[in-house]
Amino acid sequence: MIPTMLGVLILLPVLGFLINGSVAFFGRSAREHGTSTARHPLVTLVGPGVILAAFAVAVVLFRNMLGAPDQVLHVVRYGQWMPVGNLVIDWSLQLDQLSILMVLVITGVGSLIHLFSVGYMREDASYARYFAYLNLFVAFMLLLVLGGSYPVLFVGWEGVGLASYLLIGFWFSDRANAEAGKKAFVVNRVGDFGFLVAMFLIWVTTQQLDFIGAHATLSGMAGTPVVLAIALFLFIGCAGKSAQLPLYIWLPDAMAGPTPVSALIHAATMVTAGVYLVARAAPIFSGAPEASLIMTAVGALTALFAATIALRQWDIKKVLAYSTVSQLGYMFIGVGSGAYTAGVFHLVTHAFFKALLFLGAGSVIHAMHEAYHHTHRDDDPQDLRNMGGLATYMPTTAVAMTLATLAIAGIPPLAGFFSKDEILAAVFARAHGSPLSSASLLGVPGSVVLYGAYAVGVVTALLTAVYMTRMLLLTFYGANRTGEAERAKLHEAPAVMTGPVVLLGVLTVFGGWLNLPALIPIGPVARLEQWLAPVTGGSATRLAGNGHLDHTTELGLVTVAITVAVLGILVALFRYRRPLPDKAHAPVDDGLLARAYHVDSLVDALVVRPISAFAGIVLGRGVETGVDRSFSAGGSLLSRTAALVGSKLQDGDVGKYAWLLAAGALALLAALTLR
Repeated sequence: MIPTMLGVLILLPVLGFLINGSVAFFGRSAREHGTSTARHPLVTLVGPGVILAAFAVAVVLFRNMLGAPDQVLHVVRYGQWMPVGNLVIDWSLQLDQLSILMVLVITGVGSLIHLFSVGYMREDASYARYFAYLNLFVAFMLLLVLGGSYPVLFVGWEGVGLASYLLIGFWFSDRANAEAGKKAFVVNRVGDFGFLVAMFLIWVTTQQLDFIGAHATLSGMAGTPVVLAIALFLFIGCAGKSAQLPLYIWLPDAMAGPTPVSALIHAATMVTAGVYLVARAAPIFSGAPEASLIMTAVGALTALFAATIALRQWDIKKVLAYSTVSQLGYMFIGVGSGAYTAGVFHLVTHAFFKALLFLGAGSVIHAMHEAYHHTHRDDDPQDLRNMGGLATYMPTTAVAMTLATLAIAGIPPLAGFFSKDEILAAVFARAHGSPLSSASLLGVPGSVVLYGAYAVGVVTALLTAVYMTRMLLLTFYGANRTGEAERAKLHEAPAVMTGPVVLLGVLTVFGGWLNLPALIPIGPVARLEQWLAPVTGGSATRLAGNGHLDHTTELGLVTVAITVAVLGILVALFRYRRPLPDKAHAPVDDGLLARAYHVDSLVDALVVRPISAFAGIVLGRGVETGVDRSFSAGGSLLSRTAALVGSKLQDGDVGKYAWLLAAGALALLAALTLR
């Protein structure tokens, strides 16, 4: 039963891709003959339908696991993939507590995003192509989290890279969108190089690539240089996929795709793949404390760096993009410090409130775009300076996004408070009495690094509350800046879009109950930690050591977290209490934060232009042209010479033929004699 259900789980979105792709292909031919409409009813049924069906299968699998022993583990082999000497790789899937949790998030949140897309993309001429790509993305993401070995996981890993390229550059007729898709694809390949090197090292060291065998061997080699190298190269791959410094630069530009794509890729699935991989490879990372310290430090710096940029962004999607980078930094603080449950917990709650924020932003953009379309106004529907007071016209979206803003700011009892607080408490606890505190990073004691990560996390929480409240105020409250003509056309999104937003709002309120701390006795305590214990519990214990908090200290940390969140909200309320002028009358914001520290310009000057110039020399009038001419001229000369010699030798003179035959026979006889 399990093998069949796992196969069906992945094949359902593949089937959706094939059906919707066929409709897109044949629909394009029909459109060329003027006989097709943009929205096909079969696509509307199949696109979200296959993901909802996959979610139903996931729920059944989850219920079956609830009644099974804690150590339940299913590894299903469907056949051999690459049998090469000692290297035998199977097409295998692995079902355990971590993978089923990820599957529930992917299919559950993914199905809501698919439903939202029905309303958001209904007028798009490439409606069928959009759902084909979206289904393909989910199929590869499911393969990623269900893969039973590193190579199978890597197929899903590369597959979501391909699908994200197609979705980010979906409106490829706009050059900026096409460039954003290419940028995401190329930067992710840099990280993937690290992943490939890690796999090679795992194979050379263990002669195995499946999770069970490789992890069992590497766990016994904890503290060795090879385990450290594997962990570091794996982290490079994770940093690329999950947008950590310095490989974060693709994610803000990835907002070029349709807004539901941002909700799927940048909230619930692809960007969290790196966090998932760290949790999956916990036996490796727990055996390399130095690599874990590096991961914690990079996560903390990424969280702070992205949060400062978000303070001065005016595009509503760019605010959320940098917010995503910052929240991913928190997740890496968690898994880097060995608090794997805390990192995964924040992954889950982030999927709830960040998907809600993106879909809410999508509803706002949809309403603004329609208002501009009706009034023939040519302006940016994503610019916060063109909004304001939208709560009057979109009350459901305003309430939902207010809840999500409070959640990400860390206000209890919403989901973001519990998961973020657990990460900060974990890194603080491990700063004393854990193997991490005994390690060092570039000569800096591990305890200093961990306390520093905690301090950075607190400051980032303050900034998060500021920039998210700023976005909320500029969008929904205060004076309306859309213009009188546009104001009359503003309205709430249709039910197919507001329905998923409301459901995500419910998950944002109650999602934190998945892993309540002992301080909050309103339900089962540490439920998620107990669920993931068979997968990550041993590794977490290894890195935790004696680093535990008493209730008094924990209560003090909770108080600090709440105080910082409230302070950030008050700062934003005070700063933006005055009416903001509309974009036409607002001064140009060209500061360092608004330009994201000019990182893109630096990358362009130091990396892109030199490579482009070199490629121009090689592929233009330089090396390649010279080589091409040399080979062409040489080949031509050789052909002419051979033809000339041949024509002289075969001129019909029988006497010459006889002399040549005799000379050849004598030469052959001499060679045989000398031999």
